[in-house]
Order: sequence, then structure tokens, then C-alpha cells
Amino acid sequence: MEKLVIIPTYNEKDNIRQIIAAVISLQQDFHILIVDDGSPDGTGAIVKSLQAQHPGQLFIEERSGKQGLGTAYIHGFKWALARGYKFIFEMDADFSHNPKDLVRLYQACAHEGADVAVGSRYVSGGKTENWPWNRAVLSYGASIYVRCVTWIPVKDATAGFVCYKREVLEKINLDKIQFVGYAFQIEMKFTAWKLGFKIKEVPITFIDRKEGYSKMSKGIVKEGILGVLKIQWQSLFG
Repeated sequence: MEKLVIIPTYNEKDNIRQIIAAVISLQQDFHILIVDDGSPDGTGAIVKSLQAQHPGQLFIEERSGKQGLGTAYIHGFKWALARGYKFIFEMDADFSHNPKDLVRLYQACAHEGADVAVGSRYVSGGKTENWPWNRAVLSYGASIYVRCVTWIPVKDATAGFVCYKREVLEKINLDKIQFVGYAFQIEMKFTAWKLGFKIKEVPITFIDRKEGYSKMSKGIVKEGILGVLKIQWQSLFG
């Protein structure tokens, strides 16, 4: 019960079998928790059909309807803390995050002094592949914007490939996390940093999804822009 990988899903039937197999094939005792928001494409049913093959290693929590990335992760965090996991990971289902990099994030927290390890596109050695130019510009611009507004010493604050030590998630009041979309990742890292935890960025190659559809929307982008301002304002004056 040491390492848990939380993977939120909504309509990921094209990826879910392969991503589960890829994590388990690492043979590093990673457990997997799928938090599925009632995917109408049957993602949850696929996961349940695989559980008998991976008893005690593959779990699923099903929720009714699409409730947002942030609430899915918080649900997963609380599930992990209640069961005593020491290292809790966030990862996408679409292979934009290479499962092999889970080992490097774990090493950073378990052996290299980090409290939070971030799979980063924007440190030396990190990069993106197969991304449309507009997404690349939006993401890199967002990383600069976040640092300018919040002063957080993290180059990829919007990254969604993360390892947290349980002590970090225990210290953060998860019920007070406000954002559910693009700004959720920023708020979590900002809160951890403000609480004095050490964040280390681990270079990764982020590869755009090949199957399924991106969940990015104008509403998520708007939340990110306004959310960063709100996060810093509350930090300074709240």
C-alpha cells in the first residue's frame, strides 16, 4: 500500500485497457485507482471487467455525471489517504504522460528529497510532441503567466503528471480547494509551496493524445486565467 496512481476518466474506452496494462507492466507495485465520472462510452465497465485479473491492484470509484478533474482527484486523494498510501500520483489516461516516468517521479519523492514531484515540459530535458501550435503556445504562455502572477518557482505549474507525498495531501485542506479545471493543478502546487513543501520538476516528454478527444474548453481556459489572479489575491489579502 505504498504507491497509488489516480487516473480520472470520462469517455476513455480507447485508452483505458492499454494505460492500465502499461502501469502494471512496470512491475513496481503501483496500484491504480480509476475515478470515472459515469462515462457513457462504458469506460467504467471495462475497468471492472479487468479487476479480476489484478486483484488488490486495480480499483475503481464511479461517480454520477461529469463533475470535473479537480473533484475527481480530490476524491482520489481522500480515498488514498484513508487507505494509508504513502505516494499518490496524478496521471492522464490518454498516454500524454508516459507511464515509465512514474518511476522517476517516485524516485524524486522517495529518494531525492522532494515532497512534490512534477513531470515538467518546461525544464531542461522536457518537451512536447505532436501538439498543435495553438495548444503549445497556450500552455507555455500559461506557465509564464502563472509564474508572473503567483511568483511560484515552478516552470510547469499547470502540469497534470504529479507525485505527492501523503504528508502534503494531509496538510492541505482539500475541502478548501476551489477549482475543478485548468486552475486546479496550479492551486494544488501553489498551496503545497506556500505550506513550505519542496517541489521538484522532473523533465518529461508530453505527447498529445492519439485516441479519444481532448477535454480542454474555453471555460477551462477562462478558469485558469481568472483563477490564478484569485489564488494570489487570496494568498496576499485573504
